[in-house]
Amino acid sequence: MSLGPSLRRLESEAIAILRDGVAEARNPVLLFSGGKDSTVLAHLALRAFHPSRPPLPLLHVDSTWEFAEVLAFRDAFARRHGFELRVHANEEGRRAGLNPVDHGDVYTTTMRTDALKQALDAGGYDVVFGGARRDEEASRAKERIVSVRSAGHGWDPRNQRPELWSAYNWRLGAGQSIRAYPISNWTEQDLWAYILARGIELVPLYFAAERRVVECDGRFIPVEDADRVAGWFEGPVVTRKVRFRTLGCWPVTAAVASEADDVAAVAEETFFASTSERRGRISDAGSLERQKREGYF
Repeated sequence: MSLGPSLRRLESEAIAILRDGVAEARNPVLLFSGGKDSTVLAHLALRAFHPSRPPLPLLHVDSTWEFAEVLAFRDAFARRHGFELRVHANEEGRRAGLNPVDHGDVYTTTMRTDALKQALDAGGYDVVFGGARRDEEASRAKERIVSVRSAGHGWDPRNQRPELWSAYNWRLGAGQSIRAYPISNWTEQDLWAYILARGIELVPLYFAAERRVVECDGRFIPVEDADRVAGWFEGPVVTRKVRFRTLGCWPVTAAVASEADDVAAVAEETFFASTSERRGRISDAGSLERQKREGYF
């Protein structure tokens, strides 16, 4: 399947942003969660710098509650495509036994936001590429493609630079860094059309399969490790054919009932979806904008 004019424009824009940012950066990095957005972004980086080896590493912030399939896919992807993979977890939070169900916002701050800031400080990265898209959530739509963060990784939407005619300002003051979003202008539908057209391999969780779940308020919560979640959810563990539209920490990521077991079927379902993909993020109950102001990606 060939790319249509719209996808070619989005691909060219993303590649130009990656090349521009890497050329301006002293120490760039690409955040990689193993999800569909960061996987597409990593493939765009491969295209941007082909035939050279990718000139920036992948950085994964491990919440310690990742899907096992995501971790396996992450490691295999980095090896297959010649990326250096760097992984960081907040060891203090791990020792404290924080989890996304009992500790909610404290867990997100400690194991996601604080862990990311620790990793960025330790690596000394000045330009941080990520796969966020404006259509995902209202606060994401406020952010520029090239977004300056303060010395403490804070974000202030009132202090953003203008981006006229795709002219991006990569200059940094003392202690500042940049979060850059090359696929910011893509939609979920664009993403799946591109995955289909380019034949991009994804973690199998995005495709329908028989999985062990607990039904909770009409949503299906996966049971990756029954011992770790004993007593958390009411109701029996059942086997249902489900897939995931978005991936996060598995105890707070809901699946949807589906028969779509390949890219073409998932793309078709996505085009006719009437709900947001982030409905599967049960942990989104708090303010994502507040978390972003504090350093969340």
